[in-house]
Amino acid sequence: MRILLVEDEFKMASFIKKGLEAERYAVDLVSDGPSGMERALWQDYDLLILDLMLPGLSGSDILKTVRDQKPTIPILILTARDGLPDKIKHFERGCDDYLTKPFAFAELVMRVKALLRRGAVRRSNDLQVADLVLDRNSRRVLRAGKPIDMTAKEFALLEYLMLNAGQVCSRAILIEHVWDQSFDTFTNIVDVYIRYLRNKIDRHFEPKLIHTVRGVGYVLNSGEAP
Repeated sequence: MRILLVEDEFKMASFIKKGLEAERYAVDLVSDGPSGMERALWQDYDLLILDLMLPGLSGSDILKTVRDQKPTIPILILTARDGLPDKIKHFERGCDDYLTKPFAFAELVMRVKALLRRGAVRRSNDLQVADLVLDRNSRRVLRAGKPIDMTAKEFALLEYLMLNAGQVCSRAILIEHVWDQSFDTFTNIVDVYIRYLRNKIDRHFEPKLIHTVRGVGYVLNSGEAP
């Protein structure tokens, strides 16, 4: 499960990120409103944790826009604004939960788990491109109805490519989202795992689904590379 955390208080943001990663969630952290809006709209997340008082663009505005364009993503407001009018306003704007600072981390984890369970019910767990199907619930992969064994990292890479089907994913983005680390220009780990995936899902099947975009990265789709 991947979570987007939009929080500008550095110490708190680092504490939350490390704590959620210890719970085995992948967490992307941004510290300003415009970056939070861009990430939330253009990338796929299982949960958005959103502060309200952010530089550049308020969390309230982000909430309204994201809810309009992505009606199924669970959104947890995390803020020091504890007045009832604020809570009512943001529930009416579409947040799924509202937690005020200071808070116990155990309560945050409990709410995160509850929202992720609720989100999994509302949204399909199946991803499909052509005859390739990935079931996020059972962690099964089928190509033309044939089961394909995947390691955990192969599954995570394929899942990210399918979530962004038709969009070119750079090596830096893939490393950040699948391996949760900064891009090292000397590593070829993405190319190695792309080769593993191609051997499993493309080698004996048509059409080929994983395409190289020279000098940029990779794209998964049922047509030619862009």
